[in-house]
Amino acid sequence: MAQPITTTLDPEQQRIAGEALNGTVVDLIDLTLIAKQAHWNVIGPRFRSLHLALDELVTDAREFTDDAAERATAIGVSPDGRARTVADGSGAQGLPAGWQQDVDVVDAITGNIAAIVRRMRQRVDVTDKADPVTQDLLIGITARLEQLHWMWEAQQG
Repeated sequence: MAQPITTTLDPEQQRIAGEALNGTVVDLIDLTLIAKQAHWNVIGPRFRSLHLALDELVTDAREFTDDAAERATAIGVSPDGRARTVADGSGAQGLPAGWQQDVDVVDAITGNIAAIVRRMRQRVDVTDKADPVTQDLLIGITARLEQLHWMWEAQQG
């Protein structure tokens, strides 16, 4: 099929930005799935507060996924959020199957957010010259993920 969406970026700029955006889509879809899995399986004295905090994380991750996918589309890159792509490409750490103690959920979510933030910072760096508009989007997503990381990490104390 011919390229239905065009861009003013040159092909190399488009490639760099597109890879960063698709990587973001993959990581954030996985983070959404991890947080939902934890949401359904968390047990322990902090169940209620974690259950609600996980929903907040899911809402943010879904919104950011859509923002990144729509930016990719705007620059003529087809976003790829298929299950196989997410399974093969995510940088998240995942979550074990089964019931999860509240303290273990806090540790797992903190670790998963940190892993994704590290990859987001790399994407911010590589999009600096290639596409400052994409970089700006990635900076905003990274800032919120870092805030969420702090909030989850503070629960470990």
